[in-house]
Amino acid sequence: MRSYKIVSTMWSGFKKFIMRGNTVDMAVAFVVGAAFNGMVQSLVKDLITPLVAAIGGNPNFSNYYFTLHHSKFLYGEFINSFISLIVIAAAVYFLVVHPVNKLINFTNKYRKSPDPTDKQCSECLSTIPIQATRCKFCGIKQPVPKEAAQV
Repeated sequence: MRSYKIVSTMWSGFKKFIMRGNTVDMAVAFVVGAAFNGMVQSLVKDLITPLVAAIGGNPNFSNYYFTLHHSKFLYGEFINSFISLIVIAAAVYFLVVHPVNKLINFTNKYRKSPDPTDKQCSECLSTIPIQATRCKFCGIKQPVPKEAAQV
């Protein structure tokens, strides 16, 4: 009976963890990322590599290799992977990072900054509430803020 309660508690905690919004969002992001990776790999293999090969002469980088002491080093595969990395990085930057930064800058432009709630003591430089008339650390009388004087 006790083991059933432990399993039940663990299972309910696991369900709460899985059903949180960010976990589901992350799972969707992984699925979309895997599909995007397949698309980029195809783009590199079927379009970019032949385009570069048309300029350079060889249509298949994966066949490039060199041998050293009877070991085969396939640097052509590395070239294909590097091109994929550059394409993915560019796509993420131009389709995600740059638009989000623009959106954040746009919303921050119209956001009003909050009024300060603290000030520094003119004598001991301690942080005190803005409405304070005396410093709680050194006891020096503080100037009354203009907003408080008008109220």
